[in-house]
Amino acid sequence: MSRTPPRRYWLTGASSGIGAALAEDILKSGAHLAVSSRQVAPLKVLSQRYPGQVLVVPGDLTNSQTVREIGEQINEAWGSLDTVILNAGTCEYVDARQFDASIVEHVVRTNLLASAYCIEAALPLLRKGTAPHLVGVASSVTYMPLPRAEAYGASKAGLRYLFESLRIDLADEGIEVTVVSPGFVETPLTAKNDFPMPLSWPVDKAARHIFAKLKDRPLEIAFPALFMAALWPLSKLPARLQLAIGKRMVRKSPPLRDPV
Repeated sequence: MSRTPPRRYWLTGASSGIGAALAEDILKSGAHLAVSSRQVAPLKVLSQRYPGQVLVVPGDLTNSQTVREIGEQINEAWGSLDTVILNAGTCEYVDARQFDASIVEHVVRTNLLASAYCIEAALPLLRKGTAPHLVGVASSVTYMPLPRAEAYGASKAGLRYLFESLRIDLADEGIEVTVVSPGFVETPLTAKNDFPMPLSWPVDKAARHIFAKLKDRPLEIAFPALFMAALWPLSKLPARLQLAIGKRMVRKSPPLRDPV
């Protein structure tokens, strides 16, 4: 009696935060996992802890040629993919008094364009996979404009639209698409935030929730539930009321940026 082969995943942003915790859950399930990030050392540690399950394919995903090469490496090693989770991303805050378009450029390139490069590399492999599933990590910030989130929100709103439009175009091929919209999660990225993060979740809890929900292939995974229950009605308010709420949240401290 033949055994079902292990499911094959590709996870980006796998070296820290939600990605690192999600990688653990995927590997504990017995699946095989291709992991990408700019940091190689954490990926190698993961491959040593789960021998025979991990394919290390590091690189800068904002470089389209690098992503094509990663796709080729996965194809040579496995020939197909079953699930792709595009989780890599960054956040930088904008100071409107000294608006810097380079911040928007960097965040959009990292969060949106890099995802498009990965989709280009992944789709031929998903078409050869079993019950293919494409997953993109967006953000609950796309529901309502927030102060200083011009770059991050624009990139994640674009990512949401990209995936929701792809869902329609890929439906006839049987490739299902899920958008993940986390609220506040305690990660190295959000540790830079200088404002309260209501109802935030530990990263391990967030990863377990995502992995458990992915089995049902929902259109969207939005959490924490209490946070979303408060945010969703606010997102339906008239624009003037949203503006009034947003203005109350403004902080006067300088914007935070990624370390160079």
